[in-house]
Amino acid sequence: MLGIIGGSGFEKFEEFETVELLNRETPFGEAASGFKKVKVEGKEFLFISRHGDHHEHLPSEINFRANIYAMKKMGVKAIVSFSAVGSLQKEFAPGDLVIPYQYIDRTKSIRAHTFLGGGLIGHVSLAKPICETMAERLKELVTNVNFKIHFGQTYVCIEGPCFSTKAESNTYRQMQAQIIGMSNFPEYALAREAGLPYLPCCFVTDYDCWDDSIPHVTVEEVIKVMRNNNAKAFSILKSLLKSNEIWKDSHANEGGLRTGLFMPPEAIPSEKRPWVDVLMKLN
Repeated sequence: MLGIIGGSGFEKFEEFETVELLNRETPFGEAASGFKKVKVEGKEFLFISRHGDHHEHLPSEINFRANIYAMKKMGVKAIVSFSAVGSLQKEFAPGDLVIPYQYIDRTKSIRAHTFLGGGLIGHVSLAKPICETMAERLKELVTNVNFKIHFGQTYVCIEGPCFSTKAESNTYRQMQAQIIGMSNFPEYALAREAGLPYLPCCFVTDYDCWDDSIPHVTVEEVIKVMRNNNAKAFSILKSLLKSNEIWKDSHANEGGLRTGLFMPPEAIPSEKRPWVDVLMKLN
């Protein structure tokens, strides 16, 4: 079953038919509100609103570990996330969809960003943080959309909640990032630790603040573009649902805790064993 994470502007889709509200309790606290099984055109999948049903959580306040764990425990095989981002390059315009293949983490270690620690020792590779197999399949499915889609870019994740300074924005451009956001880290890293293929779909809402000749990002402008991007995201979701097991042949499991633990199984702390077993389970 596919798991969908909806970010800013994607907290809900009018076309969703709710099948069941799901238990939000996890060993890491509550998952975000809006965790449910939904149906679209006869296809069922799980959905969670990253910031909560009413957008009540800042990026730094999101319980990423609970969200990813809850999806894994409920049988999700792969995750597709929808997010709003700013553009750091003119060719990535508001309304465009960007599928980043790489990330630069510029958060401030405020967020709980790993399942490891506290006696659970391991190292998981993030060399290829997203599921490129799913991205390539998506590329085959979306040949007739009426908006631009860019594959293979780099997303820089900042802490927020404030937008960047102009100096910061230009620094990220020099780092060869194309888009900027606040919510994909540690989501992609935790998905990798959990052995879940992860496909980010990032819709551009604005041109950050790197060029004074372009109006700088404002909340009002972001909200305006978000409304149009919601319909585009739903069209992408419908395309994904038409493909049976879009995650097939993914190698995400190879880089998760199943192969990344740096300790003998018998040394795993007993109080962690139940949820470690969930995360290490093969999809």
